[in-house]
This record gives sequence, C-alpha cells and structure tokens, in this order.
Amino acid sequence: MSASTTLPLIDLSSLKDPSSRSQSIERIKTACKDLGFFRVVNHGISESVTRDAIDTAIKFFELPEEEKMCLASDDIFKPVRYGTNIRNDVKQESYLQRSFLKLYSHPISNWIHLWPANPPDYKEKVGRYVMAVQDLQKQLTDLVLESLGINPNSIQKQIEEGMHVVAVNSYPLSSEPNLTSGLAPHTDHGLITILLQSYPGLQIKNSDDKWVKVPFSEGSSLVLLGDQMEVLSNGIYKSVIHQAVSSDQNRISIASINSFALEEKVRPAPLLVNEECESLYEECSFKDFLDFLSSSDHKQKRRFIDTLKKKNLVKGQA
Repeated sequence: MSASTTLPLIDLSSLKDPSSRSQSIERIKTACKDLGFFRVVNHGISESVTRDAIDTAIKFFELPEEEKMCLASDDIFKPVRYGTNIRNDVKQESYLQRSFLKLYSHPISNWIHLWPANPPDYKEKVGRYVMAVQDLQKQLTDLVLESLGINPNSIQKQIEEGMHVVAVNSYPLSSEPNLTSGLAPHTDHGLITILLQSYPGLQIKNSDDKWVKVPFSEGSSLVLLGDQMEVLSNGIYKSVIHQAVSSDQNRISIASINSFALEEKVRPAPLLVNEECESLYEECSFKDFLDFLSSSDHKQKRRFIDTLKKKNLVKGQA
C-alpha cells in the first residue's frame, strides 16, 4: 500500500438501501480487519458545524499562554486539561510539538460548564460539533459491532453510559520539519475515534508495518479503531497505530474518542470466545489505561494493548 492508494471509503447513505446495506457492512468488516481505519462520507455533520469547531479551536490556541495555562494540569483524570510541549529552543535531534485541550463531554450537560469561557462562542460551537459527532459515533459503533456479528443491543447500556473524550490538538508550522513531529506513534484506547482535521498530517501503519499518509478530504470523517474494540473483537480487529507528522501549515485536529465508562471493564465478546478460539485478552477499563500512562511501562514506550495480550497467545493471532 502506498501513499497514493485510495483508503477505504464508506458512504453512509448506502445503508438506507436494504439492497446495498450488506455490501457496506462487508466493506466495513474488510476495512476493520485490514487497517482498523476507514473514511465516511454523507455522515450527517454539516460543513458549517465542522468549520465552526475548527475556527473556534484555532482562536482558543491563539489566546495568551497564561490564560490557557489556567487549564493546565498534571492530573490525567482531570475532565478539562490543557497541555503543551511547543518549544523553539530545543537542542534534541528530534522532538514533538503539540498543544492540546482534552474535554470530557458525555453527557455534555455534565461537563460543558467546565469548558473554556474564551473564546466566548467556544462552548456553543465546539459543543454543537460534539453533539453531532456523538450521534455519528453511536451509529458507527453499532455498524462495526454488526460487522463482527455482535448485536449492538447486547452492549447498548455500556455504550450509552460510557465516556466521550474530545482531544483538540494544535500542531504549529515547523521551521525544522525533519526534526519535529506532532504526536508519536500510538493507538487510542477507546472503541472508535472519529477524527476531524483541518490539514493533512495524519499517518497510519498498514498491515505491512509501513507508514501511509492519510489524504485530506473535505467533508469526510476519519474513523480509527481503538484498543477496546480490539479486545472486544478478541483480536479479529486491531487498533490502528497512527502518528501526526510535521507539515507546512498550522494544523488543527479534533479527535473524538468513545469508550465504556471509566471503570467499566471491557472483555472479549462471549460470541467470539469458544472451544476453538479462547479469550486472547485480559479485561481492562479506561481507568486502567490512564493508570498505565503514568507507569514505567508507558515511559518505556510499551503499548497498553500489548500488556493485555495473554501469554498463551498463539503466534499469528495477535
């Protein structure tokens, strides 16, 4: 697969037609097995809503640093948290440059009062996008589960009572693109992530362990599978490794990550565990993942999903 290869594209309008629905579900299944990634169009979120969210995010990151730092915290459980590692005098051979604002957002009524008061329309415009993307996230999660043969109703309660974390990222124009990057290779921990970006800069690892540039496409949303979906699918689907690279433009991305509730354990779906295929993963929660981020394992660049794989895994199954 090369950078010019067309990435999987799912037209959600085709799901309304019973004659084409099964083909679309099959395309989702293939995309999830091969890449853990696909794009969707005709998703129901208007261009004005996505543009307002990006424009308002830009205005937030343009605020004076001292104002943004009022939201900074080392507590990774904090529901609204600003952070930055942007520096102009780094002497390392390579380094990351990114500012971020992470927001808890489900149910939005419980959290929106904690979101930034500046820009004055931040809550309104980002909130409008978040509510729209939550509807899309529910639809897509159900479709991915259906492609696995899992009845979405079987875990409807866990999804409805789950978490939705929005990570708004700012990647500045780099004067040293060969030395800087935006975000190191990683997987997201949730079920699925929906990503909105203002400019290209995302790369994913394909099945050949090679980095693939994700082209920018106006009007489409990007869907990435997370660690919880890998566990739930018992390894049939894999969370996608991705990174943000430096570009010749300032770049904004808004990653919407949905998961089970903070302490709700995710385990392989019973339907996918039997005498022929045992459970391949330990159960885990989003809290376990956040605890891992503070651990020595994470500092050694070990991936959380790798800590969940059982030692008796058969080679080639994970």
